[in-house]
Amino acid sequence: MKPTLMQARILFLAEDPQKIAAQLRGEELTLASSRPLRNNISTDEITPIPALAYYDERLGSFVWTGLKCGSENPIGKNAIIKSGINIVVGGLRYGKGSSREHSPVAEKAAGIQLVVAESFERIYRQNADNIGLLTSTDMGLIARLERGETVTLEEITADRGETSRRVIQSGGLLSWWKTQLEQQGAPKLAETVMTGKAMTLCEKIIAHHVLAETHSSGNAETHSSGNVVQLRPDWRFIHEYYTAMCGHMLRRTFGHDLALWQPESIITFEDHLPYMYQSKVHVEQQLTGDLEHLLAAHRAFTQEWGLNAHRYNSDGDGAEGISHALMAERYALPGQLIIGTDSHTPHCGALGCLAIGVGSTDMAASMVTGAFRLTLPESVRVVFTGILPEGTGAKDMILRLLATEWIRQGNGIGKVFEFCGDTIERLSIDDRITLTNMVAELGGVSGLIAPDANTVAFLKERRGISFTIEPWMCSDEGASYASVIEIDCRELTPMVAYPGDPGNGLALSQLTEPVKIDIAYGGSCTAGKRDDFDEYHKVLHWAVQRGKKRSSDVMLYLQFGTMDVYEYCREQGYLETFEKVGAILLKPACGACANCGPGSSINNNQVTISAINRNFPGRSGPGKVWLASPSTVVASAIKGEIISFNDLKIQYS
Repeated sequence: MKPTLMQARILFLAEDPQKIAAQLRGEELTLASSRPLRNNISTDEITPIPALAYYDERLGSFVWTGLKCGSENPIGKNAIIKSGINIVVGGLRYGKGSSREHSPVAEKAAGIQLVVAESFERIYRQNADNIGLLTSTDMGLIARLERGETVTLEEITADRGETSRRVIQSGGLLSWWKTQLEQQGAPKLAETVMTGKAMTLCEKIIAHHVLAETHSSGNAETHSSGNVVQLRPDWRFIHEYYTAMCGHMLRRTFGHDLALWQPESIITFEDHLPYMYQSKVHVEQQLTGDLEHLLAAHRAFTQEWGLNAHRYNSDGDGAEGISHALMAERYALPGQLIIGTDSHTPHCGALGCLAIGVGSTDMAASMVTGAFRLTLPESVRVVFTGILPEGTGAKDMILRLLATEWIRQGNGIGKVFEFCGDTIERLSIDDRITLTNMVAELGGVSGLIAPDANTVAFLKERRGISFTIEPWMCSDEGASYASVIEIDCRELTPMVAYPGDPGNGLALSQLTEPVKIDIAYGGSCTAGKRDDFDEYHKVLHWAVQRGKKRSSDVMLYLQFGTMDVYEYCREQGYLETFEKVGAILLKPACGACANCGPGSSINNNQVTISAINRNFPGRSGPGKVWLASPSTVVASAIKGEIISFNDLKIQYS
């Protein structure tokens, strides 16, 4: 094995921005002198939203330009390329958030060979493996590199599974798959074999989708957590931010021999950029031309392969819907396996399917092989019990779970979360979706809720499908879980998460002083569903009846998750109420959630209360973002400061 790292130039991503600035000037620090390291570095910080206009080596100019240390962004454009740094060191949960493969691509393009962190998020690390960027959680490597010792690829990958090592040693996933296809041909689906032991729903879905070369008939070890298997997804979907990168990778690897596996099961979406010309950051940085190029590449790839496509609305106002929201409304079924290029793909797990977010390379590989590589995850059972108190809902439930120390320490990374309990049984599918959607923020691979009568009713109402739940579509009594978390919802009160991380949750009653807001945003995949708009209307109708509107100091935005939701609101007569209260209504798009349109902050001083799923630095503009439930968001818009609907009613009774 040849040595890979001999001349090490290390950048420690410290909490202190002055320490980072010193290193960029050429000063050498040690691990000890750099501490504390930044934890929870998100992919939004590694490659901020504007960087996603690019999909190739140009990304290297933008790496870590969104990194927030205190109130400063210490790393500027091209700073890493100019520095000659080739190793970076971070703290816990490196690579949180979006599934964007742009982040490891940017690091590699800037000259980074190795990322060392105390722990990694699952999607980020798999994306890094897929493009040949080395990662390690062995902090002991740092002392050796500081001494000038040689560290080999074999040592760096010593704690990885056999398949991961082979992928890394091949230079990435597509190179590895090209060799596999040349030697063995396309993989075939294996006969479904249960292990004979009590199994979780996740394990059963995997057993129904495992491919033959990773299947060992009757061998229970095949289904053991930590093993790597190849699976056959029922649906694969991609949106316009990723298609150009995906197509670029496929052409570079397969050239004119490129052929897609069962293209009828690949769905493409345009959902992130319909409001790009109303996005201050994209217009001011003159990125709209590059974004139009991304869109053109997406449409060309879709047309070339005759893929099923959901596009922007023909009148130029918004899109047909957010990708995973439309997947839940139109495609996903209990027991299926779905992969998509969005970290919030687990959204669909509320219907009892296993839905997993992936990066561009995993999607590209699945397009040519019909296979998806998965390290078998452990399951965590989350039991919600008790009747929800007045004024609380699913968003408060997930913010409460996110705030637990067990989750904040990163114990949910790489797990599948199975939600159950009598509280779950009473939730609508829309509310269940709020929980599975935000599994991405828990660090999980996916989220699942076993299908029941509510699921069957949802499929009948929304799609006209008469679905029969098969006996295997539930977890067995006695199935093994990595952990069981129990939350008594009777004790729940309205929650918020203060700026910086979705895990910064606290009861709204714990706020010690008023928090004035400038923007209130209701929408996104998490909070743009029918039940969410029922909540918006409930609060705002109450306000209109009392002659109240949004505070004059607040801009209130309501953005529909899909056009089906818009039509529902129109039929229910909600639109008139929203307009009376002074809300700005937006057609479907990822919009402000991804800093891609109206509702984003435009300066550091602005404060937003938002119903979206994450509030990492820079996620929805440069200002501070508080997370809350739909009812708290619009109640706060009326008051002009963060307040629950319960308290608003008391104040104006």
